[in-house]
Formats: sequence, C-alpha cells, structure tokens
Amino acid sequence: MFDSLANALPHFRNTNSGQFFLMAGPCVIEGEDMALRIAERVRHITDKLQIPYIFKGSYRKANRSRLDSYTGIGDETALRILQKVGREIGVPTVTDIHESDEAALAAEYVDVLQIPAFLCRQTDLLIAAAKTGKVVNIKKGQFLSGEAMQFAVDKVRQSGNEHVVLTDRGNSFGYADLVVDFRNLPVMQRFEVPVVMDVTHSLQQPNQASGVTGGQPALIETIAKAAIAVGADGLFIETHPTPATAKSDGANMLPLDQLEALMVKLTRVRDAIR
Repeated sequence: MFDSLANALPHFRNTNSGQFFLMAGPCVIEGEDMALRIAERVRHITDKLQIPYIFKGSYRKANRSRLDSYTGIGDETALRILQKVGREIGVPTVTDIHESDEAALAAEYVDVLQIPAFLCRQTDLLIAAAKTGKVVNIKKGQFLSGEAMQFAVDKVRQSGNEHVVLTDRGNSFGYADLVVDFRNLPVMQRFEVPVVMDVTHSLQQPNQASGVTGGQPALIETIAKAAIAVGADGLFIETHPTPATAKSDGANMLPLDQLEALMVKLTRVRDAIR
C-alpha cells in the first residue's frame, strides 16, 4: 500500500486535472466494527466522486487536558485495527505518533505517520519518522507561520525521505480559540509538498475550564470550501456516526451522514477553480 501512495503523492499536487484528496476517519480508534464501518462508508463516497482517500485514526491520544481523558483501547490492538482497515477496505491509513520510539512500531501497521502540531519542531521525532521510509504528514504548529515549516520539511528530507505532506490546523488566537490564515496554504506549497487543510481541528476551542475541548462544527463547510478555493491539495476531516458519543474530539467532528453532501459541494468548488 505504501508504494502506491508514495508514488501517487506527487500527483495529488493541485493541477488542472484531478481532485483533492481526503484524510478522514474518527479521532481515535474506538473499536474494530466502528473503524471498518466508517472507512467503508467514506470509501464508498470517495470512490463515487473520484477523491483519493486515506483513512485516519489515532491509535492512542497522548495530548489530553485531563488525566481521566480517554486515550485509547491499547496501542497494538488499535494498530492492528488500522492495518485491517487498510487491507479489507483497500485504502492507505494514517495515524499520529508522539515519541521517537513509536515510529518504527506504527510503521509496521500504517502507510502514513503523522506528526502532531505541538510536536512539529521535535527533531528526533521527525528523524525517526523519516527513517521508516513512510510518508510523513507534519501538522503545522498552532504557534508557527507557514514559512517556518520549511525547517520541518528539511529535517525529513535531509534524513533521506522525500515523502512529506504538510497540514495546517489554524493558529492560536488568544487562549481558547483558533483562526485560519489561508495565506499559509500557498506559502507551504512553495516547498513542493502536498498541503492539507485540517478542517475540523482548526475549529476547536481549546483550554476550556472544563478540561474538555469545545468546537464549532457548524463552520466545517465554510473552512473546507475556503481551503479548496485557495487551492489546498487535500483535506483532513474527522468524522463519526454520532459525534456526541465519540470518545475524543466529538465537539468539532462532522457527522458521518453529512460527509457525502459536503464532498459533492467541494468537488464543485474544485471544478470551478480549475
């Protein structure tokens, strides 16, 4: 699966033909049945619309506000589910890693290793991810400009890996909000890598007094349309059959039954700007 994805990534660049690609799935792997059900549904939608699809699911959540926050069902259990999704649904998979020694383990099960935004400057983590040979998706830190991400890209490339993707997820605005500066998308495309807009995380409202992150899911369509209009190569959207019962980040997720209608609108936006 990795070879085909790595070979395809250059073609995901924004050109006069072809569609944006989609990274989508639950925030965290909650169980096998749910992961397969979400992946199968999204694959059906993206196949119909000819959108390249990568299934997303965190095998563990490490960046939590409270000690009692949900973190996962167990590392290897979740990683095996990700592997099964890839094999049975026939799509590449992506998961995030948090420490250098996780890179080799996760690379045995998934096609893309994702570097969380708060960790995008961690040199050892970037090097470890690069040395697996997998595609490395680096999320831009909420505290960084698009220009500053050149150094993260350089760390991966200088470690012998040319398969790099950059993802914007907004910038911190005060203590409990994020804003999206769409200038960052074309700026990061100058580094000759595919650039993704993380639609759902850019609508988070972090640092709530309750210790549970809030969100503005009503604006998902707005951010997604703007990103495609600006020329994003891909979108990152967390989706769940019932966000209200999701174990993590439900406040900013897209209900799964709304995904198809949104994708139809976005393909029309993409067609309009060609």
